Amino acid sequence: MSESVSESVSESVSDHATGPVAEAERQHPVQAAAVHFDDAVDRALDRLRGNVAADRAFYTASELADFSLLWHLLATARGVRRDGDLEGTLRIVAALGMESALVNGPIKSLFRRSRPVSDVPRPHRLRQPKTTSFPSGHASAAAVFVTMTAGDGLTPVYATAAAMVAVSRIYVRIHHASDVVGGVAVGTALGLAMRRWLPGRS
Repeated sequence: MSESVSESVSESVSDHATGPVAEAERQHPVQAAAVHFDDAVDRALDRLRGNVAADRAFYTASELADFSLLWHLLATARGVRRDGDLEGTLRIVAALGMESALVNGPIKSLFRRSRPVSDVPRPHRLRQPKTTSFPSGHASAAAVFVTMTAGDGLTPVYATAAAMVAVSRIYVRIHHASDVVGGVAVGTALGLAMRRWLPGRS
């Protein structure tokens, strides 16, 4: 009888010790908090996944921002418009280049975090990155662009596009939510530093 109870308890513990929450309980408090946060955000986005319009919007945003293409296009548009700032365009392009080199090189190599694993079929085509997960390069590039263009009359538009791109990386299950938070923090810091090192016209 006691053996049966013991086996039952062991099975219960074994069942409980699976999944992201159980994994978090075995980790450092900071890692555990990140796992809980990632899981909560992922479950929230599950309510949207499968919606045709949402799928199209987020997958498109994610693809447009591959290799910072969206930000380079917007930077060019700022430079060539009437009374445009061509020097500012070059500053943004330089900042995005530095961001990419730092984030996809030494920073990601420092953390080497695995990307989310999902066996759910994707509704649209998506490029699979070869780099590790933390921090999100899409989110850091978006933050660099928004920071570098702060004060522009279109800042709210840029910020909305940046938020869409950042969230899209979680939505399409290429990044954990904490990767995106880390990317925004890194990108903002780099953007502020670039504004000091590469001052624009007053």
